Amino acid sequence: MTAGLVGRRRPAAPLTAPRGAPSPGPAVWPGSPEPLGARVCRGPGGVPGTNFALWAGGAEAVELCLFDADGAETRCPLTEPTHGVWHGFVPGVLPGRRYGYRVHGRWDPWTGARWNPAKLLLDPYARAVDGEFALPAEVYGHVRDWPQQHVADTVRDDRDSAPYVPKGVVVGHEAQDGPPDEWTHDHRPKTPWAESVIYELHVRGFTMRHPGVPPELRGTYAGLAHPAAIEHLTRLGVTAVELLPVHQFAHEDHLLRRGLRNYWGYNSIGYFAPHGAYAAGGTRGQQVGEFRRMVRALHAAGIEVILDVVYNHTAEAGELGPTLSLRGIDNRGYYRLQQDPRRYADFTGCGNTLQAVQPHVLRLITDSLRYWVTEMGVDGFRFDLASALARSAHGVDMLSPFLAVIAQDPVLRRVKLIAEPWDVGSGGYQVGAFPPLWAEWNDRYRDAVRDFWRGALPDVRDLGYRLSGSSDLYAWSGRRPYASVNFTTAHDGFTLRDLVSYERKHNEANGEGNRDGTQDNRSWNCGAEGETDDARVRAVRRRQLRNLLSTLLLSTGVPMLVAGDELGRTQGGNNNAYCQDNETGWIDWSLLEDPGWRALTDLTARLIRLRRVHPVLRRPAFFSGRARLPDGLRDLAWFAPHGTEMAESDWYAPTTALGVYLSGSDLPQRDPRGAPVTDDSFLLLLHAGPEPLSFTLPGPPWAFGYELLLDTAREDQDTAPGTHHPAGAPIELPERSVLLLRALAATDLRQKTE
Repeated sequence: MTAGLVGRRRPAAPLTAPRGAPSPGPAVWPGSPEPLGARVCRGPGGVPGTNFALWAGGAEAVELCLFDADGAETRCPLTEPTHGVWHGFVPGVLPGRRYGYRVHGRWDPWTGARWNPAKLLLDPYARAVDGEFALPAEVYGHVRDWPQQHVADTVRDDRDSAPYVPKGVVVGHEAQDGPPDEWTHDHRPKTPWAESVIYELHVRGFTMRHPGVPPELRGTYAGLAHPAAIEHLTRLGVTAVELLPVHQFAHEDHLLRRGLRNYWGYNSIGYFAPHGAYAAGGTRGQQVGEFRRMVRALHAAGIEVILDVVYNHTAEAGELGPTLSLRGIDNRGYYRLQQDPRRYADFTGCGNTLQAVQPHVLRLITDSLRYWVTEMGVDGFRFDLASALARSAHGVDMLSPFLAVIAQDPVLRRVKLIAEPWDVGSGGYQVGAFPPLWAEWNDRYRDAVRDFWRGALPDVRDLGYRLSGSSDLYAWSGRRPYASVNFTTAHDGFTLRDLVSYERKHNEANGEGNRDGTQDNRSWNCGAEGETDDARVRAVRRRQLRNLLSTLLLSTGVPMLVAGDELGRTQGGNNNAYCQDNETGWIDWSLLEDPGWRALTDLTARLIRLRRVHPVLRRPAFFSGRARLPDGLRDLAWFAPHGTEMAESDWYAPTTALGVYLSGSDLPQRDPRGAPVTDDSFLLLLHAGPEPLSFTLPGPPWAFGYELLLDTAREDQDTAPGTHHPAGAPIELPERSVLLLRALAATDLRQKTE
C-alpha cells in the first residue's frame, strides 16, 4: 500500500469553511433508552417534551440536531449511552419539531468505519419525514469528485449536508388520529388466505388520472381513500390491496441527473415513515394520520392492506453512495460487508444488504413491522427479495434469525406474510422453500401459464401442478395451496396488455439504452409488435387477455392482479417502468370508455365473483386425486380431448388442450358450525392452439350434462351462460379459448325438463 493511501485512512481536513456555529441547545435530561426513536411524553415533574433514543453502537458521540421553522439548527449532545443506545429527554420539544442526528466516530473506510459528523442523519425510527433528498456532493460522506476515483470513497467530505437532506418529524397522537387503543372504530376484514384476491397497486399511479378523484387528492393516500377509487375495488371484488413501497424512500442520483425519479419506491430510507410525497395534507406529521384514514376507509369496504416492504437494502447504495442514515450511524453494525470491509456485500443488486442477523438490525425490522400493524392498521406484508433477509453467514437459511423471530412474534405471526423468494446472490432462488406461515410469489406459475398461452410449453406436466395449487412446491412442508400467490404479471415486467402486444422490451425512456429490464418476457405479440390497426391481431390479443385472466382466477391458490390489467393498461412495451412517474406508469381510466376494455373489467369481476361463490375454486387444502367417500368421485381429474382421463403418456405428449374436473361433492372443509361444505362440480377446458378443436365432454359418473358458464371466445360474456351440452358428446373449443362448464347431475336434468 502506498503512503498516500495510508494517509487517507484518517480524517481529512475540511474542504470548505465550516458554517457558523449552531445555536446552543436546551438542557438535555438523561431520558430513557426505550423506546427507540422520538417519543412525545412527560418528563420529571410532568414537564412536556420528547425523549430521543438512537442505537449507534460504535459511535464516540451523538448530537441531536433540532431545527426551527426557519431551518436554524440547534445541537444537543446526548451524553447517556446505554448498551449502545444514546438517549436524552428534551423539555419543550413538541409534535411537529424537525430533527436529525450527527454521529461522531472514526473515519476509516478500510475497516468499514464511516462516521462523519458533517452529515446530518435521518433517525431510522422517525415516524414522519419532511422534505425530499437531493443528492449534491455535500450529501456524500466521501469526496465524490476526488481525482483518483478508485479511492474516492476513502477521502472524507467535511461539508455540511443539513441544507440538502430532509429531517425527521416528532409525531404525537394528534397526527395519528389518537393512540392505537383509541382507534377502535376500525374493523380489520381478516379475510382467510384461501378467500383472498390480491390487487397490486401504486398509491400515486392508481389515482393520478382518475376523473372521480378531486385533482388536489390525486396521487395521495387521501386519493386512494376517496369513494371513487374504492368503488372500483369493490366493483371488482378484490379482498386486499398490495401497495408498492410506501416507506419513505429516496431517488437515485443517476435518475435525478436524467430528470427522472424513482417511481416504484424500492429505495427505502425510513422504515417507520409513510412516504411524504403521497400525502395531500402536509409532511409535518400529517401524513401519518392521512395514511391511517386511508387504511380505515379500505377496511370499511372490506379490503385488507398489504405493504410491499424493502428491508433487504437501503437508499445508501454501495461505498460510492450517499450518507443519509444507517451508514453514518454505524456502517459496520447495519450492513453486510465483504472480507474487504471497505466494500459491501450486495445480494440485492442495489449496492448494499442489511445485516439481518444482527440483533439491533432485527429489532429495527421487527419494530417497524409491528408499528405498521399495531399503530397504522395494516394487515400484512410482501417482503421484497426475502431471501436476502434469510441469509446467515453461509447462505440462505430457513432457520435464520429473521425467520425465527417472525415465527415466534405474537403480532407478526398473525398477519399475512408473503415472500418474494429470491435475491440476486448465489443460492438465492428459494421458491417453495420458505417455512409455514409464509406465502410466496410463485414465478413458476407465471412462467408456465405464459408459456402455455403462447404455445411454448413442450407438455402440460408443469401446468397441471400450477393450476392445482403447486403441491410439488408447497405440500412437502405442510403448507396449503394458498402458500402459492399466483400471478401472470407484476409491477416489474410487461403489463397484461403489453404481454400480448410486445415480444421485445421498449425501455428507451428510462435513459439506459434499453439495457435495463429482463429479456425473458415469455410474451407473444399476436402477429405485430406494439399497437396496431389490424383488426384480426387486436381480436386475438383481447381473447388472450381473457384467457390469461380466466386461467389466473380459476386456478387453485391465491390470485394476484396488477392494477389496470383488468382494463387494458399499457406501458408502451416498457417492462421496467420503475422511473416512469408519468402517464406511462399511471393508470389511464379513460380506457373504460371503450366497450371492449369495459367488458374485460366486467369479466374480471365476474371471475372473482365465481371464486367467492364457489368454494371448490378456492380450496384450502390440496387435491388428493382420490375419492373421499367409497361411492364418490375423485376430487380432481384430468381429461384429454378424446374425453377419457389423461394417461401417464399424455402428460409427456405435446398438446394444446386439457380439461380439469373439479369435484365439489365432498370438499375437505367445514363451515363455522362444523357442517360439511359441498359445491357444484366444474369442468375447466383450456385450448391454446390456433385452430378449433373437438373435445369430448366426460360422461357419467362425472356428469350427466354440462351448463356453459364462461367462453373466452366471446367478448360479451352475457351471451355465453346457460347453454347446455350433453355428457359424452363432443364440443367444439374455439381456437385459443377457455371454457368453464358446470357439471349437471341427473336431478339437474330432470328439473330442467319438468
